[in-house]
Amino acid sequence: MNSKSTLMTAIFGGGCFWCTEAIFQEVEGVVDVKSGYSGGIVPGHPTYREVCSGLTGHAEVIQVTYQPEIITYEELLLLFMTTHDPTTLNKQGADSGTQYRSIIFFNSENEKEIATEIIRQLQPHYENPIVTEITKFAKFYEAEDAHQDYYKNNSEHGYCTVVIAPKLARFRKQYQNKLKSNTVK
Repeated sequence: MNSKSTLMTAIFGGGCFWCTEAIFQEVEGVVDVKSGYSGGIVPGHPTYREVCSGLTGHAEVIQVTYQPEIITYEELLLLFMTTHDPTTLNKQGADSGTQYRSIIFFNSENEKEIATEIIRQLQPHYENPIVTEITKFAKFYEAEDAHQDYYKNNSEHGYCTVVIAPKLARFRKQYQNKLKSNTVK
């Protein structure tokens, strides 16, 4: 990475953070992905168990650190919006609850406008209304170590083979031109 590169961050929630983390780790221009929690109402650093209870108001999210000269915020949003189902309220696959909601956290009015426009452009391609929230970013809480690099460290576990691996295969096929050169295609 060029020492003069500007790094930006984006925060998305699209269901289980293990899935979204695995996808964005393979995107060219993404230098880091952290799983975590955001958007809640309970003070203090939440735990996975607390977030899974649905009582904290937090969503499982990823914090994507990227190089905007290689991949733009718009491109990240398109990847995010097309690699999960943005039309299901508080649900992705078998995972349900507010912690699995589709959500985009914006850091500026420009990011809010871009997210709104991307959703407007994508809506005609979906049968049902897009329910993705667009919310001002407040705080990101990094998830416990066991949730970082989850797919890389646990690819043989049942959830990974049944849910994440097929999502990754579809992503790799659809977005070959967005993959890091070291990604297995």
